[in-house]
Formats: sequence, C-alpha cells, structure tokens
Amino acid sequence: MGSRWYALIVDAIDPERLGRWWAEVLDHRVESVSPDEVVVGPAVDGHPRLVFLRHDEAKHAKNRLHLDLRPDDLDAEVERLVNMGARHVDVGQSDDAALTVLADPEGNEFCIIRPDR
Repeated sequence: MGSRWYALIVDAIDPERLGRWWAEVLDHRVESVSPDEVVVGPAVDGHPRLVFLRHDEAKHAKNRLHLDLRPDDLDAEVERLVNMGARHVDVGQSDDAALTVLADPEGNEFCIIRPDR
C-alpha cells in the first residue's frame, strides 16, 4: 500500500489569475474555477494537479517547496516566462549557469533547469 501524488496546493491572493498563468506555463488546462479555488491539470487526465486556493496574505518568505522545470531550451524558456510576468530572484543560489531561479506573478519561486542536467 502507498500513496499517489494527487495535487500540489498553492495559496494565492488571486487564484484564477495565478492558476491560468501556471496552466499556460505548463501547457496544462484549467479544469475548474470557483471564486476561491482553481484546479489546473495535464491536458490528458492525470495527476498531479495544481490547486490554487484563495489566501488573503501575501507571501513573506522563501518557499519551502518549489517546482523545477526542465525545458528544451533554458534561455528561450526564461525569456518566455519573464515576458509572461515572471521575474528573476536571488534566493542565495550559486552562480551555477545550470539553472535560473524565477518567481511567478505572486512571488512563488521556481527553477528552470538546463536540459542536460
């Protein structure tokens, strides 16, 4: 017996905006929208899903959990995401060119990893 990863829950001031942003980043679909919750999942039924829940407090510290994304072209993906509203952040990472740390529109950090890693 064991558990399967069903979803990652993300607190958000604006769950619909942030959910739609991540759906575009990951080429996922928005599965459901309510005033306090947005569910984003893979285009083909599967898991894990991202669930964005309304939370009125802004983020104040570095995430204790974050996503690592590995695109085919790191530089092109970083440019695309920054154009979509992500921003570069310094969380104390080394100057290792193998990854770039960004934050989504609400400040949640995530990493873009070189495809050869």
